[in-house]
Amino acid sequence: MFAIRKAEDRGLGRTSWLDSRHSFSFANYYDPDQVGFSDLLVINDDRVTPRGGFGTHPHQNMEIFSYVLEGALEHRDSMGVGSVNHQGDIQMMSAGTGIFHSEFNASDTDMLRFLQIWIVPDRQNVKPRYHQKHFPKEEKRGKLRLVISPDNEEGTLPVYQDIRVYAGLFDGDEEFTFTLPENRYAYVHVARGRVKLNGKPLKEGDGVRIRKETELHFGDGEGAEVLLFDLRPIEIPDIR
Repeated sequence: MFAIRKAEDRGLGRTSWLDSRHSFSFANYYDPDQVGFSDLLVINDDRVTPRGGFGTHPHQNMEIFSYVLEGALEHRDSMGVGSVNHQGDIQMMSAGTGIFHSEFNASDTDMLRFLQIWIVPDRQNVKPRYHQKHFPKEEKRGKLRLVISPDNEEGTLPVYQDIRVYAGLFDGDEEFTFTLPENRYAYVHVARGRVKLNGKPLKEGDGVRIRKETELHFGDGEGAEVLLFDLRPIEIPDIR
């Protein structure tokens, strides 16, 4: 069963330096029908002007990862981490007992675009941690590459939750079929371009809740970049 969330139906958040599209309820945008899916709480598609960004702010007991689509994302936090992430980079942060961080566009001239994604953890008050890794295009070309998992499978980034995140690039005649494990949900987010999922056309910004399916077939891509979340079979996040 597929439930498509169209890009144009997402919430919007705008400031002088930020244009953000919210797949789920976030900040001043609230929709009772869009409060997350399984353990997936937030998907924000953020576009940040040169040198704009999020000043130092706190997080606690949340798994947060950033997926850079364009430009350079500068990160600094209270653990002493300072980094710059570029296209193809993913940064993963477990906020745990509490962390302060800031995120900025590192460029004086170019726009930054990245996905900010929150996952509800399966444990509370762990020691905060930060990981970062680059995943080359070749590893995602015409297939889904596992990038986040609870057990560091295949050189992935770690997460405190029973969730696996895959990234893929599809163009032209590239096709790939993903077999979803039994009794699992999935969510697909099209970061850019166009693609067909089991024959259903999807465009940039669309999201799909998937229940009671076993095979997910991707094809007919037009510059498509997609994320697939393999999730527990629960409807909404358990926010403690």
